[in-house]
Amino acid sequence: MSFQQGLSGLNVMSKNLDVIGNNIANASTVGAKSSRAEFADLYANALNGSGAAPIGIGVQLAAVAQQFTQGNITATDNAMDVAINGNGFFQMNDPKGEVVYSRNGQFKVNNEGFVVNNQGQQLMGYAADSNGNIIQGPTSALQLPTAGINPQATSKIGMEFNLDSREKVTDPGAAATPRIDFTDSSTFNQARSMTVYDAKGQPVALSYYYQKAGDDTWNLYATANGEPLAGTAANPQPVQTLTFSADGSTVSPSTTTLNIPASTNAAGASTLAIGPVTLDISGSTQYGSAFGLTDQTQDGFAPGQLTGVSIDKSGVVLARYSNGQTKSAGQIEIATFRNVQGLTPAGGNAWHASIASGQAIKGVPGSGNLGVLQSGAVEDSNVDLTGELVNMITAQRNYQANAQTIKTMDQVMQTLVNLR
Repeated sequence: MSFQQGLSGLNVMSKNLDVIGNNIANASTVGAKSSRAEFADLYANALNGSGAAPIGIGVQLAAVAQQFTQGNITATDNAMDVAINGNGFFQMNDPKGEVVYSRNGQFKVNNEGFVVNNQGQQLMGYAADSNGNIIQGPTSALQLPTAGINPQATSKIGMEFNLDSREKVTDPGAAATPRIDFTDSSTFNQARSMTVYDAKGQPVALSYYYQKAGDDTWNLYATANGEPLAGTAANPQPVQTLTFSADGSTVSPSTTTLNIPASTNAAGASTLAIGPVTLDISGSTQYGSAFGLTDQTQDGFAPGQLTGVSIDKSGVVLARYSNGQTKSAGQIEIATFRNVQGLTPAGGNAWHASIASGQAIKGVPGSGNLGVLQSGAVEDSNVDLTGELVNMITAQRNYQANAQTIKTMDQVMQTLVNLR
């Protein structure tokens, strides 16, 4: 026994207590990973490479290894909070231009629209073009849009309905003037309406009138803000004549091209002409059951302002607008490493890549062996507080035991000094 052995034990137990104390201190730090002190014994080397019954000369701290196990995922009320469920790290661009890696997904939007963390580091990912298409390639700092979304004129309309084959014929014939009176329900069988949009995003009330002309034959009329799409106001004409198969299961033609004229809406404002617009009714039928409109869609919309953002499990950042539209604003790219324990801690819940970790393996969440994202949640620290308190007691006992070896050696030396 020597002073060196006890002293080395005191040193490493002190460092072990430092590691345990750091773990306990970060028990509530989002994305933090616990560390473990790993030890190795010490032996003196003989000159000839051999020795009989060598006695160790103490202990050394071999490594402080971080434990990259998954932490619990806790839901929050912040849509910008993101947790990684599985492998991977967020890539953050710090103010010095260096990329660091983090598991802390407590993100915010700064005054320039960039997604940042509490250290001001910018989240990296793929940008999106003006149409919301993700541009995969080199990553850049994700920046959320501030402008609203431009309007889109209607170009496609889809309808799916069933016309009642049992209804009476209401078409007086092509020679009649007018052939239909939109204010007289006895001149048609059914009517429905929808809203379409011009190039300015102004709503146009589009109404359809179904008039039975004979067995398996129907006239389809349409008006825009009360103005007929075909014929004149005094004598409207069908925009299409629909013919159903004998069993009522198919309709011909299944598509029709509409040209919606400029008109005046209910508020007295002028709307622009819209067209050509493709009307698809391929799923419509004529059966002996009550009329029913089962589906109705159109692809136009009014302008809208940004109301919020959300992030899906694949990392796509979706911008939500006041007109009900959503558009991709970018996609988060995450990275993993062959040896995550080779990462160098950088503080602020971040790590640097190193030679030991290898180069970053990047990809979108959910691809390869990368984890998926959970929006509105954060990953808690993986520190087991109960286990760390037990480890602290054990380390304290080891420290006391090493101190006792030094005390014992001092007593032995004192005894030798006192020999006469």
